[in-house]
Amino acid sequence: MLGKIILLGAALSAVTSYVPITLLPSLPLLGNHYPWLPAGRYRSGQTLAARFPVPVGYQRVAVAPGSFGAWLREVPLLPAGTAVHLHNGKLKDRQDVHAAVLDLDVGTRDLQQCADAVIRLRAEYEFSQNPDQVHFHLTSGHDIRFQDWYQGRGFRVEGNEVVPNPKPVEKPDHATFRRYLDQIFTYAGTLSLSKELRPMPLAQVQPGDVLIRGGSPGHAVLVLDVATQPATGRRMVLLAQSYMPAQQVHVLKAGPQPKAGAWFNLEADKQYVYTPEWTFSRNELGRFE
Repeated sequence: MLGKIILLGAALSAVTSYVPITLLPSLPLLGNHYPWLPAGRYRSGQTLAARFPVPVGYQRVAVAPGSFGAWLREVPLLPAGTAVHLHNGKLKDRQDVHAAVLDLDVGTRDLQQCADAVIRLRAEYEFSQNPDQVHFHLTSGHDIRFQDWYQGRGFRVEGNEVVPNPKPVEKPDHATFRRYLDQIFTYAGTLSLSKELRPMPLAQVQPGDVLIRGGSPGHAVLVLDVATQPATGRRMVLLAQSYMPAQQVHVLKAGPQPKAGAWFNLEADKQYVYTPEWTFSRNELGRFE
């Protein structure tokens, strides 16, 4: 991803240990698990699972109740036929690469690009479970926790250094959370995100995994869902991305044909994974710990 700031420098003074995610029995999921939505906007018929049934002969892989994969399966979508817009309200040049658009704000700044969209969705899931578990690393390696942020332990960048910067204490509500994420988006990218993920074999792909190439340029695509063919073990996936400039997160089309659909045939024995705007190598799949 271009235009991201690469930081070097001293560590922040307050870094706390990672808190493992607690899986909660949250299926079926309700609208309050997607707290960016206005009250009453969530519609069970406009979710990923509702809009994209599995291909004939396939079945969705099992996901644990309360897991990231379960949360992604019920993520809300905008109505069919919605165009992809940029952060400034203009249309994305290419309107031929998406099968659906997530009902998720992009913000007004050029921040929520590819890795940032992955961070956003993972962070929103964690926020819906326990806001105090949310944390992400900057490209410099500094671990920035939302809990520190809202409790008044902020940071600022001075040249190539990241230094503590006291700030007012805030409520840990979603508005504060979005401000925190915008600062994460400014100083994180594909390089930092790739280091947060555990490499996984393509044949073991699961919902919530990430196809990622860290660097500048780099790219990241989120695996929204996975279906398997019991007789053969073959897997198909639904993928989502943002891109440059920052744009609405969208479900990718599996091919250029008008009726190509959104399910990608993921061939684990092939060298490359082809998506509409990026080609990944087979060893570029990662999973959140």
